[in-house]
Amino acid sequence: MITNMVRGLAALSLALAPLGLPASAHATPAAPAAAAQTFPLSYAVGQIPVADESRAGYTRDKFKHWNSGLDVADGCNTRAEVLLAEAAEAPAVAAGCKLSGGEWLSYYDEQEVTDPGKLDIDHMVPLAEAWDSGASGWDAKRREAYANDQDAAASLVAVTARTNRQKADQDPSKWMPPAPSATCRYLAEWTATKLRWGLAADQAEIDAINVYAGGPCQTTVVHYTTAP
Repeated sequence: MITNMVRGLAALSLALAPLGLPASAHATPAAPAAAAQTFPLSYAVGQIPVADESRAGYTRDKFKHWNSGLDVADGCNTRAEVLLAEAAEAPAVAAGCKLSGGEWLSYYDEQEVTDPGKLDIDHMVPLAEAWDSGASGWDAKRREAYANDQDAAASLVAVTARTNRQKADQDPSKWMPPAPSATCRYLAEWTATKLRWGLAADQAEIDAINVYAGGPCQTTVVHYTTAP
């Protein structure tokens, strides 16, 4: 079994402030970085606002993706950058950022994958679910930022196309990863994404997460940083 590689480690303390430097009287102080938050799952889920959901007006093209990614100069879009970042064994990269070979572990179903074409990049909270839960009120720029969010390890994840399509736009009250080992991680990452982006949840979703938060996932911790 290969080790699943993640794109970032969640901070367990407040971000360090930069060292003070001489500045003119007219200098504008830099905005402080958002503090990393760490809570038990049972507490974190209680911080998600509860609200009815509405799909009215949703179309997938209202969330522009995949864009040019974090590194515009690398010629890879967000999808390819996520695949490169999450690879347990790096693929070969040809002209136009065409990937071949490599190795990944899809944690939803514990499947080892050696063909990048058989992987999907899953939005942890699907685009339609995000729309239902508050993104309908965002402008196009924020929806694009959400759809391409590589600044949080939980937001986008490389998984088998089969599990991604089984999940579709369902929340944890309707779908959970088939691998039992994925349960607590998945719920923590789902909750972290909702909190990071200030999204709501309906009562059935909250109730489903709480079943696990008070039982097999009671020691699970949620890490997140509020999106800009």
